Amino acid sequence: MTEPQTGADAGSTPAQLQPMPEDWQRALAVVAHPDDLEYGCSAAVAAWTDGGREVAYLLASRGEAGIDTLPPAECAPLREREQRASAAVVGVSTVEFLDHRDGVIEYGTALRRDIAAAIRRHRPELLITLNYRDTWGGVAWNTPDHVAVGRATLDAAADAGNRWIFPELIEEQGLEPWDGVRWVAVAGTTEPTHAADAGPGLERSVRSLLEHRTYIEVLTQEDPEKYCRSFLTAHAEAVAPRFGGRPAVAFEVFTR
Repeated sequence: MTEPQTGADAGSTPAQLQPMPEDWQRALAVVAHPDDLEYGCSAAVAAWTDGGREVAYLLASRGEAGIDTLPPAECAPLREREQRASAAVVGVSTVEFLDHRDGVIEYGTALRRDIAAAIRRHRPELLITLNYRDTWGGVAWNTPDHVAVGRATLDAAADAGNRWIFPELIEEQGLEPWDGVRWVAVAGTTEPTHAADAGPGLERSVRSLLEHRTYIEVLTQEDPEKYCRSFLTAHAEAVAPRFGGRPAVAFEVFTR
């Protein structure tokens, strides 16, 4: 989690963000932990599913190391349940877990292969992930899990389309190459290029984050609803000066 960023120096005119691409039907969001998508991105997801688009979630771990008071064996199924309930609030019914170990997810061919396999299964045009850089805008250190999954997702977009990379996906799982990923959108970035209007989905994004109640109650002493609403509203409003005054979800978009 980071403080809201406007992407411009105080007193300067912020560069305007482009609207997110709309010429797509299927998206796959790939992140490290339960709740990663709910800290800002789910308002965009809610609007997309309302518009008839399909969005699936892929999580590298079950977040089993995220609550100090719960041992991993108890925490994992609880956080999985909360994630599925959270996704349902914004119209996402497909939620998959890769079972990489929370806290020590490693960037490498195993992770790339797993993500490439999911891309081939779901055949998205839009791929979504989270900040892959070492820091959150040079202010706070990012977690190794976020970095590993973000970078692996960017790489897997190409891996999925090359039949000679991970040929075992064809031989063992019947997953033919999918080279149809047209964009990779990175949420939680301090170098955004595009944005999606957060207004239509903001209320449901608050309810979606609230589904992670067990995690949130450990994270903060503040009232959970007040915490979720203030956090998400502040982030959406911080993007507004760069998006025609509208609260928005910012993305760094790479075109393939």
